[in-house]
Amino acid sequence: MPYGPAFVGRQACPKMIYIKTSLNIFFKVYLHRARFNRKRYTMKTSTTQNVFRILLGTMMLLAGIGHLTFQRDEFKAQVPRWLPTDPAFMDFVVLASGVTEILLGLALIFLIKYKVKIGLFLAIFYILIFPGNISQYTNGIDAFGLDTDLKRFTRLFFQPVLILWALWSTGAIPYLKNLKNN
Repeated sequence: MPYGPAFVGRQACPKMIYIKTSLNIFFKVYLHRARFNRKRYTMKTSTTQNVFRILLGTMMLLAGIGHLTFQRDEFKAQVPRWLPTDPAFMDFVVLASGVTEILLGLALIFLIKYKVKIGLFLAIFYILIFPGNISQYTNGIDAFGLDTDLKRFTRLFFQPVLILWALWSTGAIPYLKNLKNN
């Protein structure tokens, strides 16, 4: 028989009962949400979608590595000119986006249970970096072989393709449709 301030005879004191009940309720709600979210964020995808998801993840991984190494100066051209133009800050932006791309690429490839969330995060990431592409076009900055206004303007139309690719290959489009209907 346990002894101590929490026990009076065989019955726990009211404070301990309250704590135990609160923890039980918390864990039941948490575990229910975890089970619910797993089902909610896992959409069935075809083999084609999975292949394109892995391909997109590989491209993100390579782009992220390029941010950190051999294409660092090229990616500095993508940093919008309305942000501070201090070289250290621009380098930080390139490095931070490179790390983000590596993490998103690895997540796309390996975290299959969370592919819908990752697809949504990636789509948001593509939207957030789009001003860099607009800045490159409006300021006429040459990088990645985009040395004419026509090439830079054409590049702008590929961002929506990447957004749709991220959403389609991860099953996020049906998820968003289901969310809208509920």
